[in-house]
Amino acid sequence: MAKRDYYEVLGVGRDADAKAIKRAYRKLAKKYHPDMNPGDKQAEQKFKEVTEAYNVLSDTEKKKLYDQYGFAAFEEGGGNPYGAGGQNGAGGGFHGGFGGFDFGQGGNGYHEYHFENSNMGGMGDIFGDIFGNMFHGQKNSGYSRQSSGFGGQGFHSGFGGSGFGGHTQEKGSDLRSEVSISFEDAAFGCDKMIRLSDPSGSGSQTLQVHVPAGIENGKSIRLKGKGNPGFNGGEAGDLLLKVNIQPKPGYERNGMDVYTTTEIPFTTAVFGGEAKVSTLYGDVICRIPEGAQTGRKIRLKGKGIVSMKNPSVHGDQYVTIRIQVPQNLSPEAKEKLREFQQVCRNDERKRRGSVA
Repeated sequence: MAKRDYYEVLGVGRDADAKAIKRAYRKLAKKYHPDMNPGDKQAEQKFKEVTEAYNVLSDTEKKKLYDQYGFAAFEEGGGNPYGAGGQNGAGGGFHGGFGGFDFGQGGNGYHEYHFENSNMGGMGDIFGDIFGNMFHGQKNSGYSRQSSGFGGQGFHSGFGGSGFGGHTQEKGSDLRSEVSISFEDAAFGCDKMIRLSDPSGSGSQTLQVHVPAGIENGKSIRLKGKGNPGFNGGEAGDLLLKVNIQPKPGYERNGMDVYTTTEIPFTTAVFGGEAKVSTLYGDVICRIPEGAQTGRKIRLKGKGIVSMKNPSVHGDQYVTIRIQVPQNLSPEAKEKLREFQQVCRNDERKRRGSVA
């Protein structure tokens, strides 16, 4: 297969500066690294290809030769101005600075390249930059000086043993799912059985999940180690369950506080009295003050939602009063109300007269 232009491989223009070249390589190296694509031979070849391109384009002298002579700059007896045994040592191609490319017969196909006497700090730094976190702090471990390159035994100390992947441990990725619970379950906590199906259809597993009392809508529960398996013995990822709380008619929640509405008879509003109010903890009797108006709020201390941080702390319930308007009154009741209305009007006239 014919080799592709190095600039095309990295997806940059021929006028790209060192930063753009490095940035392009970082992105592609992450994408195609064999540890991120276990068993994918195509990704492995892509990784070799982009690394080969970066090693030339990131080196000022090699880049200059490549721009002028193309691949011939690194072929034995080809367009290389130094020729066999030229400036960089015997044998043609670049040796002292790069260790030599071997592109096979007539430049067809990639075999291997070495880092025997090259600037190990540069490549070590960029791989540490790209993969430092992934390899848990082995940022500057670099490559084995005796490595035979990608075509041979692969990376050594920097990537954990022979071949790609080696013994490097990586944590598995997290999984995400959702669970629906009732308003009461969110308030008091509960245990739920959930079934997770393998996307491939190969099976499923049932898990028991404890939902803590006081959890809010949209919050997630983390089940450690229930995500995707790790690589090379690394720990499994986590399962994040987003909680969806179903509404409860007549109840609204704001943090730890609960808001409800209760209706009281017209006479109770006028004379005062008692009213039964429903709460999450059962019915309670509330004292209604004389002359209560629609919209007035009564606070029921401690009748709200428990705190997830401190089970001894609860929010409050705020009850809004709504006055019932009498309907289907008997003639006698209507007559009494008219008398009441007239008395109220007379009282109002007297009040105005005394003020005047």
